[in-house]
Amino acid sequence: MICGQWSAEPGWQRIDLLSDVHLHPEARLTFEAWRAHMLGTPADAVLILGDLFEVWVGDDSRDGDFERECVDVLREAASRRHLAFMHGNRDFLMGAAMRGACGMQALPDPTVAEAWQQRVLLTHGDALCLADTAYQQFRIQVRSPEWQASFLALPLHSRQQRAQAMRDASQQHQAAQPAQAWADADAPLATRWMHDGRATSLVHGHTHRPATHVLPNGQLRHVLGDWDFEAQPPRARALAWTAAGLHAFDVAAST
Repeated sequence: MICGQWSAEPGWQRIDLLSDVHLHPEARLTFEAWRAHMLGTPADAVLILGDLFEVWVGDDSRDGDFERECVDVLREAASRRHLAFMHGNRDFLMGAAMRGACGMQALPDPTVAEAWQQRVLLTHGDALCLADTAYQQFRIQVRSPEWQASFLALPLHSRQQRAQAMRDASQQHQAAQPAQAWADADAPLATRWMHDGRATSLVHGHTHRPATHVLPNGQLRHVLGDWDFEAQPPRARALAWTAAGLHAFDVAAST
């Protein structure tokens, strides 16, 4: 495993970790809650661990009305605090042009983050879900440079149509299974990654199962939650990282 490296700046007091916001035009309440948090959090940095968007079909899509709203939020937030972004399974096509427009640093998946003499391994989490063999095969295909070059060469409207079809198929597949049957992170692989990265904690999203798990060796696996403010009750579980460690907080409770 090859890890990226990221370090907090001296003097920082707090880092927010979030993922799976799944921004899209039909979820205005989620967008407004995310906007309020990005612009109002007291954190010195916000690290976004994938699936910020429900779908991202290429950086040329950032000229859409909704996408411009999101760019404006990210750019303003980046003027106040450090922002970094890691690809998820839905926005892995976000490139340097979009990150540059928003002022976000790229985070490789996985990345070892260091702050306050703590080492935390960060990953979106999809690569850990080994039991979902169909997804792992799909992931290998769409992460290949050849597939991405071919897809990005299509007209924007064709990419959007294909992405919508894949999104619909994914939702139908999930709806056909109980939530407890969805693949979770593989504990032996997670433990091996942490050992290789010399990390004492792991943070990931993707599974939409927010919790803190104690691994067999006593290390901790923190799972971020997805964001949905259209739901009742609304949900958005994130983590605040300080000198005292990692602590979950409910974004919905503060909005």
